[in-house]
Amino acid sequence: MTDAPVRRHPDWIRSRIPSGDGYRDLKQLVRGLSLNTVCEEAICPNLGECWDQRTATIMILGDVCTRACGFCAVETGRPTWHDPGEPLRVAQAVRHMGLEHVVVTSVARDDLPDGGAGVFAATIREIRRLAPTTGVEVLIPDFDGREAPLRAVMDAAPDILDHNVETVERLQRPVRKRARYDRSLQVLARAKAMAGASGAAVHTKSSVMVGLGETREELSRTFADLRTVECDILTIGQYLRPTPAHLPVERYWHPDEFAELRDEARALGFLHVESGPLVRTSYHARDQVPDAARRAVERAVAARLAGDGSDGRVHPGARVLPIATVDAEGRVVPSATVE
Repeated sequence: MTDAPVRRHPDWIRSRIPSGDGYRDLKQLVRGLSLNTVCEEAICPNLGECWDQRTATIMILGDVCTRACGFCAVETGRPTWHDPGEPLRVAQAVRHMGLEHVVVTSVARDDLPDGGAGVFAATIREIRRLAPTTGVEVLIPDFDGREAPLRAVMDAAPDILDHNVETVERLQRPVRKRARYDRSLQVLARAKAMAGASGAAVHTKSSVMVGLGETREELSRTFADLRTVECDILTIGQYLRPTPAHLPVERYWHPDEFAELRDEARALGFLHVESGPLVRTSYHARDQVPDAARRAVERAVAARLAGDGSDGRVHPGARVLPIATVDAEGRVVPSATVE
């Protein structure tokens, strides 16, 4: 792809070496359940920090992608992964960790008739069944722009639907190959429309990398385009070249510039903007959920009423959350707990 040398990162880009009990426990858990994580496959610089806090982004549908994006370290090839038990194993992992919020993503599976949408939907439903108090966020591919696969995912009612534009319109071809800027915007617009039609409180989210040769003006247009399709949450991070075979870093943006980008995006009306050199789509995802307190209350109440689906009790692995009411001004008023 390119033989340009790997550049030395500036002083403000420092990742944490994976270590700690949380990191070791989570690594053992994902290995024991034969799960993949995008944290490892994409060589994420935040792996040490997130895993030590027992936070991970689960990657379903295998670890071989049918696309060859210029920025991504995930292996490209012909996938053979097919495991009907994967959604259940993901839900078991989420329940075991007692997560308040989980992000589920996948490789692109253009070889499958529905692009893997059915597995996304099954995974959401299994998490709802085994870990009903957990917020569920899914980061999906574009499904070639087809409406039916997207509807299958939306019918499972995730809390957040992610789809990344990744970069500005001019750089789509070298960065994303088979994806298209207008198609990604269409995915986000359709997801928002489907949520509105069903009455489901699903927020949409997208992510942009900087450092690939984009201009500030192009970023501004991208932010505006995302707001035009009512995207709710935006993450902005520095592109870091994973190997010499990937696209080179054209520029390192300074932390002060990330702060300026955050303020600009917030002014456009995004409900949440996460912007910084090491920010990735799922970085601090738990803290990006709009109205998180209200949603936690609603899930906890539903869990208390429904139990685990068999004996009327909440499952032992449930996160301890307040059973509460929400007053007229949106404030949470605790009154009891779910064990």
